Amino acid sequence: MSIFGTRKTRAVVVALAAGSLALTACGGNDSSGDSKDKSKTQEDAAKQSAAVTYGDAKASTGPAEAVPGAKPGGTMTVFQESDFSHLDPAQIYVSDGKLLSRLLQRGLTQYQEDDEGKQTLVGDLATDSGKATDGGKTWTFTLKDGLKDQNGGAITSADIRHTIERMYAPFITDGPTYVQQWLSGTGTTYRKALPDGPYKGKHLPDSVLETPDAKTVVFKFKDAQPDLPQALAMPGYSVVPAKTDTKEKYDTAPVATGPYKIAEFKPGKSMKLVKNTNWDPNSDSVRHQYVDGFNIEYNHDDDDQTKTLLADRGEAKNTVMFTGQVSTNQVRNVVEDPEAMKRTIQGYAPYVWQLNFNLDRMKDKKVRDAITYALPSAQIYKLDGGAYGGETATGLMSPTTPGYEKGYDPFGKLKKPNGDLEKAKSLIKEAGAEGQKVVYAYGNTPVRQQQAVVIADRLKAIGLEVVKKEIDSATWYEQVGKVDNGLDLYMTGWGQDWPSASTVFPPLYDGTQLQDGSSIYSHINDPKVNAEIARILKITDPAEAQKAWTALHHDIVERINPAAPIYFTKVFQIFGSNVGGIRYSADSSYVDVTRLFLKK
Repeated sequence: MSIFGTRKTRAVVVALAAGSLALTACGGNDSSGDSKDKSKTQEDAAKQSAAVTYGDAKASTGPAEAVPGAKPGGTMTVFQESDFSHLDPAQIYVSDGKLLSRLLQRGLTQYQEDDEGKQTLVGDLATDSGKATDGGKTWTFTLKDGLKDQNGGAITSADIRHTIERMYAPFITDGPTYVQQWLSGTGTTYRKALPDGPYKGKHLPDSVLETPDAKTVVFKFKDAQPDLPQALAMPGYSVVPAKTDTKEKYDTAPVATGPYKIAEFKPGKSMKLVKNTNWDPNSDSVRHQYVDGFNIEYNHDDDDQTKTLLADRGEAKNTVMFTGQVSTNQVRNVVEDPEAMKRTIQGYAPYVWQLNFNLDRMKDKKVRDAITYALPSAQIYKLDGGAYGGETATGLMSPTTPGYEKGYDPFGKLKKPNGDLEKAKSLIKEAGAEGQKVVYAYGNTPVRQQQAVVIADRLKAIGLEVVKKEIDSATWYEQVGKVDNGLDLYMTGWGQDWPSASTVFPPLYDGTQLQDGSSIYSHINDPKVNAEIARILKITDPAEAQKAWTALHHDIVERINPAAPIYFTKVFQIFGSNVGGIRYSADSSYVDVTRLFLKK
């Protein structure tokens, strides 16, 4: 999942999301100067890569387990750096949108977490996590009784069918494509199965998607799809009731099925959520509805959020971050304040921040390698929270992903986390690329602007001519996700959609999926890579598949180098003193928004 554009991202999710002494191994130091670094380590990351268990009907039955000490009432304030890029669930594939979606929307399945970070995949609108037959090629879901949208309209299997089918429509460009491809073909070919979506009266055949009665939904695949319940838990597959669907307009006024609904929305300024009175807690084993509502305020950068929450005065006591982070220049102030630390959370986010090379334009691998060697990873992540915000990345697979190899470092980043300038200059000279012009895009937030200075200076230092282009972070992924984006270099953050490399390599490096809105940000379209992805996806043994993904990772990084790894991300957030229920979510990589309450 993409991290939020200021973002894990974009925190990933969040798509921003987003260590410890692990940084020492990377040759870096805590940017706060605090030698007693207590940030998260790669050992913590490994714990987050544990496989998710599938829950039964009992685990899927509401209400959700009460949060200790929780009280109802009050309105919570949320600080956000930028507006949400999408509100239509089918278009959501970034971290901040995922957090909002957890409050507004429901799908067939969802993640249930405990205080130890263990995740159980349970039925959300469905009575359980799904029943597989035919070796995992057929999955059946039964809807719970009495489900309604915010208008009181009954949710039936026809709405689930509509939700899946509308994702084939041409105006849906930015959401996940797993289920569509599993049902109707790889790459972009799935769209041919229903080119207009369900809007002209056509539907997927019952041999693919069947709704035999109002409460039953049956998915039928050519190949076994053991991860379907996890895919359906993504916000992109949240239900869009057929009668409420306004197509493109739905992106500004979605209908809620979760505990809250949108009461007021001022794009670029604010959003107000209030209770959805048609949400039934007895049907929901994951979410709570403790507060009366949320006032979401945009245009609060990380520095502003941190200073306000650290001061903890007035309304700040009732305020939370969604995908915000403790700002770099405030880390020491927070870490050295024992009372402030009591209202913080930390976690190892699944994202890898990488500088993508647009392979349609950056065709010389020597130039790509030169830039990769040159980038001062340690300087770059220190601008995004220091040791509490990240650590030097050595490859394109994060430490939370099964199959990650600690120590795999083809570009020598562990020994030279601030880059190898001489090696980079040598490669630029070999390529005859001195003076080559490169268009480098970056987001218009303080952190990205500061990082852009460092990156641009390093590009110039190795002999390239840099044309900088600032882009609105609220639409960052929409802009860089265009096939004809006119850019050479741009950073994105990507994290697994669930603990499997199958949610990293196909969406990022399968060139058959390249289209506007896809996550093939480097525009890679290598026949060998495409074929290997297709082969690995058919491997049913998880251990064998994991080894194959790791080998493919080596090939992509070493033979092609479509993106320079910069840093792995971690999350460090602070909250107001009157906020209760704060807990890190391994699913969203930020605070678990489903359990928040005000203490008084």
